[in-house]
Amino acid sequence: MNNFLLFGTLGATEIIIIAFIVLLLFGGKKIPELMKGIGKGVKSFKDGMKGIEDEIKQDSENESNDK
Repeated sequence: MNNFLLFGTLGATEIIIIAFIVLLLFGGKKIPELMKGIGKGVKSFKDGMKGIEDEIKQDSENESNDK
């Protein structure tokens, strides 16, 4: 049970089968739209994380300047 990994043993064959199933489910025209949406989501997430990091840096600089 401890050796079980969710995606640890995916090989080339499994990835090809998964890609084929996705192609069958969504069709060739929908896949670019899905990838575009995923890309926008990832970009938005990264921008949000960068904003949080900037706020933390700014707060730490303000605290050090107040002392």
